[in-house]
Amino acid sequence: MGVSIFRPRLAFSADRSSAEQAAARAKAERFRRLMLPHMDAALTLARYLTRDASVAEDVVQEAYLRAFRGFDAWRGEAPKAWLLAIVRNCFLSGIAATRACEELTEEPVDRESPESLLADRNEAAMVRATVERLPEPFRETLVLRELEEMSYKEIAAITRVPIGTVMSRLARARQMFAELLLPAAEKRA
Repeated sequence: MGVSIFRPRLAFSADRSSAEQAAARAKAERFRRLMLPHMDAALTLARYLTRDASVAEDVVQEAYLRAFRGFDAWRGEAPKAWLLAIVRNCFLSGIAATRACEELTEEPVDRESPESLLADRNEAAMVRATVERLPEPFRETLVLRELEEMSYKEIAAITRVPIGTVMSRLARARQMFAELLLPAAEKRA
């Protein structure tokens, strides 16, 4: 039994002309070819930003929907960077909505503590938990550079900050990561 790969299919309206349908199909195929290869990167970034796998999937789904809707406006430069910028914007939109909801209900959303994430003795889980403990702008920069191997220029475009800020955030993120990871590693020894 082979592994089935999810291939999104787009429905086309019957009342469109065949030329419009052909153009829509061509757009959909180009989108699949250029953007779907970056789904793992989008999911990785979303997981680190949201700290929740199921919320990350929702963020990525919303990002791909927004990307498809705005695909005609895309200038054709750095598809991965463009898509990850959309993932980040979807995450930030979700934070704003959550904060507004919390203010209305005055009940904070229960989140896992970083300490509970470190309870897993698996080394990969410990590293993941350490990255998740970093403050959001540093975590985001570290994930984009170290896990997604993006250039400083691409990270600056995604986060909308100067390259110098990217470099200083990355240096600070690496320093905080080492400070957080070393005590955890010493406890395991």
